[in-house]
Amino acid sequence: MTTRLGLIVGGALAVTVSVAAYYQTQRSVDGPGYTTAMATRGDVVDTVEATGTLGAVTTVQVGSQVSGTIQSLNADFNSQVRKGQVIGRLDPSLLQAQVEQAEATIVRLQADADRARVTLEDAQVKLGRGRELFGAGLVPAADVEAAESTARQAEASLKAALAQVTQARAALNQNLVNLGHTVITAPVDGIVISRNVDVGQTVAASMSAPTLFVIAKDLGQMQVEASVDESDIGRIATGQRVSFSVDAYPGEPFTGVVTQVRLQPVVQQNVVSYITVIHVPNPEHKLKPGMTANVSIEIARADDVLKVPNGALRFAPPGAQPVASGRPARQGQVNAVSRVWTVRDDGQLQPIAVQTGISDGAATAIVDGPLREDTPVVTGVVAQSVAPAASATSPLIPQRPGAGRESRAASGRGAGQ
Repeated sequence: MTTRLGLIVGGALAVTVSVAAYYQTQRSVDGPGYTTAMATRGDVVDTVEATGTLGAVTTVQVGSQVSGTIQSLNADFNSQVRKGQVIGRLDPSLLQAQVEQAEATIVRLQADADRARVTLEDAQVKLGRGRELFGAGLVPAADVEAAESTARQAEASLKAALAQVTQARAALNQNLVNLGHTVITAPVDGIVISRNVDVGQTVAASMSAPTLFVIAKDLGQMQVEASVDESDIGRIATGQRVSFSVDAYPGEPFTGVVTQVRLQPVVQQNVVSYITVIHVPNPEHKLKPGMTANVSIEIARADDVLKVPNGALRFAPPGAQPVASGRPARQGQVNAVSRVWTVRDDGQLQPIAVQTGISDGAATAIVDGPLREDTPVVTGVVAQSVAPAASATSPLIPQRPGAGRESRAASGRGAGQ
């Protein structure tokens, strides 16, 4: 009994599948389908994308003009400093010794100058006495001439001694300045973003001034140096609004303004770009130097306008004539005449001429034309597969063996007649 019931159920299932397959093959093929999208209202923003690096507007490198050993450091990373604040000291012992040596040299040379002055005064007294005796006829003229020569030599010696004193004072002043340079002070108000030395480290300033600290003047105002491709640099101008994002705060937008387009080209692997400087307010100090910014520079903007997907402007049915007075809109192109297509109730396509505005790469603004909001426009064709040829017989009608061959043979005979 169970076996018979299973055979009946299996047979019914086979008949159902056969019927479904039959009617599937008998389904007619419709015309081509279209993908559509609604014409909507919204904002269209034409932008240029770039990548840049955040940095402080003013960054000062604090170095040392003298060599020595770091004695103490009064500032570290992230330290807030004021202009004139002591942030480090070098060991002053060597320079202090040089100052004392220069002071001793001045004392010695000053004594030499005093000695030369006394010699000059003595020579001048002798010269005066000799002139009096020569006037009285008591000494020859040669003695007076010798006294005059001695006085002139004493005067020259005094001038040389005084010059050496002046030179020694200059050397002392230089040593005092070098001694003062052992005290490192902050040149501006700001925050220390880099400290490159440690206590006990020796710095050598013989060839160039070593950098001890890097101070950012004000992190409340920062800038982005964005690299803009040469194909887009002609569209960039000062005053344009900028929005950007950083990986540290995903989904949080930041804004800025273009302040400078540098003329110096940057060439990397035969790719030319130009640095565009963007001023960025940073009141909450969220942004930090060195962050990578994904920049979007606003070139043009149209608010609350009718717009269509760019695919609707690129679509054209086979055999359609191109628009005579324009071409499909592209990003950055405005006031171009184009055409979109809509589907009528009878399934036929109907063109609508429109005048396009700016594009953001995905949608284009419509500035004129009969197109209305919420009108479906065609963006593409849906390809449909062709159904197989319908069978001439129904699976529900029993067929005797060889009936198919006899039917084909009869068809052949009829064709022959």
